[in-house]
Amino acid sequence: MNLKKIAVVSMARNDEFFADKWIDHYGKHLGEKNLYLILDGKDQVLPKKHNDINLIVKEHKPMSRAKGDKYRSGLVSSIAQDLMLKKGYDIIIAHDIDEILIVDPDTGKSLSEYLSGKKKSGSLSGLGLDIGQNRDHEKQIDPSIPFLEQRAFAHVSARYTKPVVAFRPLTWGSGFHRVKGRNFHIDPNLYLLHFGMVDYELCKKRIGNSELILSGWEGHFKRRFRLFELIKSRKVKNGDRFFPIARWRQRLFRPIYAFNKPGMLWEKPVIRIPERFRTIV
Repeated sequence: MNLKKIAVVSMARNDEFFADKWIDHYGKHLGEKNLYLILDGKDQVLPKKHNDINLIVKEHKPMSRAKGDKYRSGLVSSIAQDLMLKKGYDIIIAHDIDEILIVDPDTGKSLSEYLSGKKKSGSLSGLGLDIGQNRDHEKQIDPSIPFLEQRAFAHVSARYTKPVVAFRPLTWGSGFHRVKGRNFHIDPNLYLLHFGMVDYELCKKRIGNSELILSGWEGHFKRRFRLFELIKSRKVKNGDRFFPIARWRQRLFRPIYAFNKPGMLWEKPVIRIPERFRTIV
């Protein structure tokens, strides 16, 4: 198989936790020379593992949460388009710094091999899994150990079923939740793992960040904290049995206000993450 040329783009500000995991994961699968990390501000501390990736440092512009989301997706879209049109990349992966795209190990293929073999549909979405800590059974996260060896539960969430794989130049909407003017296609073997709530103490530290509070993130974090209780209170489903059901329902029951976004699952399902995923991230 001829492997396609694949780049990954993300953006970070005040992050000393997720960027190194992002670099480790995609560096292993795609090569660090194909990673493009935008640092939002010249005051930013460089990730520990930044030496072999492409850093793009931008002047920080204070703005509200909504405007910031729109600005980030627009900037990443522009950079992704340039990488395709000027540097010859065939495929771009783009998402937030606290997210990781994986391919199901049952395919027997690496991420690069799997994406290289896909027919060009414009974009592909991975099924969104919002990983959270079960505080009754799981300890504080250790970043030196694979996250999924320490976390066993996830909320299957349409909010994170994002079209993060682009096969042609396109423009993402705010938060990468949709592609402007295009449909979405949920791949049967891709998963987008959201780790923003992977650790309770880490989240508490973030919610106390004065800069985030001033830009309107406090309410968002308080809503997101419900994930910890959701994971403890819901009856846990078998992931492999529920995944095809979730994909089907997210494709079928779309919101009227945004038909190019997947539909939410009303029961807020919590699944046990398949054992074969444990060492991936």
